[in-house]
Amino acid sequence: MSKKWYNYFVSVDEAGQPQTPPEPGRSAAQTVADIAATLSPAPSPTNQPPPGASFEEIYNAAEIHPPQHGYTIYKIADMLQSEHIRNLPADVKRSSILLALDAAGVKLQDIIEDAVRRDRALDTFERVQQKAVEDLEKRKTEENTQIQTELDRLVSEHRARMQANSDTVAKEKDRFFGWRLQKQQEEQKIADTVSHFVTENPITRGQPAASSAPEKGPAK
Repeated sequence: MSKKWYNYFVSVDEAGQPQTPPEPGRSAAQTVADIAATLSPAPSPTNQPPPGASFEEIYNAAEIHPPQHGYTIYKIADMLQSEHIRNLPADVKRSSILLALDAAGVKLQDIIEDAVRRDRALDTFERVQQKAVEDLEKRKTEENTQIQTELDRLVSEHRARMQANSDTVAKEKDRFFGWRLQKQQEEQKIADTVSHFVTENPITRGQPAASSAPEKGPAK
């Protein structure tokens, strides 16, 4: 029976202490910068995934697919969380992963390149989405400015109409009050004349007579 992948990781001595296998080649920490520098920037996805797309959709749009050997940065992440090594010291886990990759004929560079490509795809998608949000904000801000301008114009027009209505009412009141004063003077003149011939003057002065008030005839 072939060994499980974790059987390549750690051997235990008689004292029960894990033995760290030798590291094949340069460590990940030493090679990450060099590997990332050799990769070209992530291409813009030809089929842009929609807003809120899953990570898998983003990777597919960026044409990032698992290699034939099946080892991706996600597989390494799962291996590091395996119950067989997850509680071991960091250097032991690191060495165990390197030994497993070597046993599977997988280069560490392939894993780092996969991680860098995915990271760049995410960064590119983030920039695209950020620009889309900024463009939307700009358009909506301009639209709001136009709406506010139209609103201010309408408010100004309606305020002018309201003021014109108030001015019309005030003008009509002035005309009416002026006429009322003349009326009172006219009524006073009539009342004064009638007063020479009656004991109770039927002429109203100041306020109009009630419509229900009985008419009074001249005194004998």
